[in-house]
Amino acid sequence: MEYRLIAETYEKVEGTTKRLEMTDYLVQLFQSTPPEIIDRVIYLTQGKLYADYLGVELGLAEKLAIKAISKSTGIRENAMKDMLRRYGDLGIVAEEAIKKKRQTTLFSFEEEKKLTVEKVYENFEKIARAEGEGSQDRKIQLLAELLNLASPLEARYIVRTVEGKLRLGIADMTILDALSIAFGGSKELRSFVERAYNIHPDLGFIAKKLAVEGIEGVKGIKIQLGIPIRAMLAERLPSLEEILAKMGGRAAFEYKYDGMRIQGHVGKKIWLYSRRLENLTSQFPDVVEALKEAFKGEEGIFDGEAVPVDINTGELLPFQVVSHRRGRKYGIEKAMEDYPVVLFLFDVLYLDGEDLTQKPYPERRKILERVIQPTDRVKFAHRIVSSDISEIKDFFNHAIEDGCEGLVAKNVGEESIYRAGAREFLWIKYKKDYKVEMGDTVDLVVVGAFAGKGRRKGTYGALLMAAYNPEKDRFETVCKLGSGFTDEQLAHLPKKFEELKIEKRHPRVWSKMDADYWFVPKVVLEVIGAEITLSPTHTCARDVVEKGSGLAIRFPRFTGRWRDDKSPEEATTTKELVEMYRNQIKKMG
Repeated sequence: MEYRLIAETYEKVEGTTKRLEMTDYLVQLFQSTPPEIIDRVIYLTQGKLYADYLGVELGLAEKLAIKAISKSTGIRENAMKDMLRRYGDLGIVAEEAIKKKRQTTLFSFEEEKKLTVEKVYENFEKIARAEGEGSQDRKIQLLAELLNLASPLEARYIVRTVEGKLRLGIADMTILDALSIAFGGSKELRSFVERAYNIHPDLGFIAKKLAVEGIEGVKGIKIQLGIPIRAMLAERLPSLEEILAKMGGRAAFEYKYDGMRIQGHVGKKIWLYSRRLENLTSQFPDVVEALKEAFKGEEGIFDGEAVPVDINTGELLPFQVVSHRRGRKYGIEKAMEDYPVVLFLFDVLYLDGEDLTQKPYPERRKILERVIQPTDRVKFAHRIVSSDISEIKDFFNHAIEDGCEGLVAKNVGEESIYRAGAREFLWIKYKKDYKVEMGDTVDLVVVGAFAGKGRRKGTYGALLMAAYNPEKDRFETVCKLGSGFTDEQLAHLPKKFEELKIEKRHPRVWSKMDADYWFVPKVVLEVIGAEITLSPTHTCARDVVEKGSGLAIRFPRFTGRWRDDKSPEEATTTKELVEMYRNQIKKMG
């Protein structure tokens, strides 16, 4: 398959902000792709080589990419850097450099060898896996080899991909829609394809199953040890009365720990995954050993929260403490001593070959308690099952006193299955400060920034923040955030967001404001505000509460917490903000 077909599709996608048009372009691409390589086309469209949980990074340093372009085109590196300053995009630099090469060479490109998807993917794999002495030269050679075969347009996307900056604005859900249409004729297959994705989050694998075996092949995808399952998430309500009404009058209430969500896969080998499907196994060898000791079965998949503790007092410590252990390659043993954790388990999703996600929560909890023998390092999430408001309030107060954020209410009816990848009212958060205006924090996505003035000249004066609308699969603006940052944080912001800077508004961002800088929606920050108000300017839940108005957070302030444990799609939703606004109005009478 010619890589040209992919590059032309990317150019079309880049030229639109309409999701339906993006989907149509992808459908055409997928239908033109031979089934045996559709997994590669999917991965390349995601800007990667494999599923996220395998942890293989393609990213090539800008300096090496410049050397490769120079090697391929004969243009000096200094000239290349000047072009980069002018265009701000190394992909465009590569495109222009290849154009220049073709204008000045006598070689006839009419009979050139066509660049194939297979060749691009093969070289990308070699670049990603090159290690040790001479690896940098090898990477430069592999990229230059592709650029020697590439057209200008192909060069643009090859370089963007190896840099990790493809940025087409294509979400996983858009790819699922396109696959359903391409191989089923409509979105009717979407529920089956999405179910497979939720229990086996590898779009390349799913696409190949669908292309080769059809929908029956996708329906046959099962939970597999070592393949993470997308986490089930909770909705929120402001009062215990509303929660019980939603739950049919009775529910289980578990401590809501302020830790790191971890999914443990235990068998002959053990894997630990974060909520974002990152492989954390090597970073938490103490949790691996603790799970091995506590589990009394052959194979199991468990959902829980790793919480830092003071080993001298037993006190639960805040999330920021355990976050110090993420991303470490060295000093892990010292980190285990400095930041020990306890794993609080609250669910079991798979046991000895059986998928438990379709069983009701009470049954899963019984199984969990049967196959786990609690230790000092592995415990069950503390809980009660109750319909008594006073008992639940007392339990809530204990949770706060014990250092937790609040409670998670869980449905105990027959419908209480584990909905992988879903946020529904089967689980409901009840946190400490819901009862006073906007006492609860929200997690918002940075989508843009405004140039600083006065004392903040030279950095960003404020960030443009957005909530996530899952129905529309877009980010809708809700406030400008300029308070709560230290001087050091403010000074560092331009560097922090440099890699995410783009020339125009991202296609998944809906904004009526013109920011001075636009970013790929990736970074999530925890924000607190005075109240939620109607806004003619912001787009969050526009026309939902009142025609012509969206919602805005008044006097927003950064809490200091960078939510790098959350993907942008796990940020606070527009629906949640609507509920918070309506509850705020009720309290005001």
